[in-house]
Amino acid sequence: LFGWTMKAPPRPGELALTFDDGPNPAWTPRLLDVLNTHDVRATFFLVGRYAEAEPELTRRIADAGHLIGNHSWSHPNLALKSGAIVDDELQRTSKMLEDITGQPIKYFRPPFGGRRPRVLHSALALNMTPVLWNAITTDWRESSADRIAERLCKRIDRLESLYWATNIVLHDGGHLKLGADRGPSVQAAGQIMAQYKHTHRFVTVDAWDPAATAAASSES
Repeated sequence: LFGWTMKAPPRPGELALTFDDGPNPAWTPRLLDVLNTHDVRATFFLVGRYAEAEPELTRRIADAGHLIGNHSWSHPNLALKSGAIVDDELQRTSKMLEDITGQPIKYFRPPFGGRRPRVLHSALALNMTPVLWNAITTDWRESSADRIAERLCKRIDRLESLYWATNIVLHDGGHLKLGADRGPSVQAAGQIMAQYKHTHRFVTVDAWDPAATAAASSES
């Protein structure tokens, strides 16, 4: 109905940890430490105005080998905005992230999952692949890391039984303000990594992009 978006392929045994609404100076550094401890690379969909406020933290994410994507400038529901606003939200964010990291921004996650053909057209015009998910909880309002992890693990195991990879959404920031408490989400991410790191392969979402795979094959 809305146009093609990437979720996850039929590749059981693969997990993508993705984090929305950062960078968050209160919790993103701790999350990076947890990811480093488990030697896992993740995908961060960053809010442009927060990246502008935290350029060093944004560079730290990229320098650690994680994939950075566009999560709009101010996190509106883009499905309810005019084409001009959609274009501005995406263009400003990609430019800011590229200026900070020196890397092209190739992936976009619509805030709230809000999308329509015009939103996807704007993303594609900037050479970005839209990315959604197939595993999510309400971690942004959940106080228990154990409950977050338990719900996501059940979803991972269910998708595995259906021969699908899992594209997990967690939040290291909050779209309303910098510094949101994301302790439970960060702790839950650590639990998931500990549980699956010996049985599954953690990937960034570009591993599932047919265009990126084809380009890598042609260069090798």
